[in-house]
Amino acid sequence: MKEKHDYLMANQDSTSMMKGQILMLQLKGAKYAAAFCLIVVLTILALAWIGKLLPEDSRFTPDPTPVSYYLKNIDTWLV
Repeated sequence: MKEKHDYLMANQDSTSMMKGQILMLQLKGAKYAAAFCLIVVLTILALAWIGKLLPEDSRFTPDPTPVSYYLKNIDTWLV
């Protein structure tokens, strides 16, 4: 049979039980926030690593210009 352990000693009164539950919820939220931040950092590091795998020449080439840059502004009238 599994025994229940009261690690927060919250069985004395309802106030300490409520504080213990709030503490556990805050710790759970902190774990979720830490996991999210870790995923973001790992994604950025993975993209930086992939960028270093590119050939050296590709880092110094000029950025491609979209075709719309070369088009002249034409006044259009909506009817």
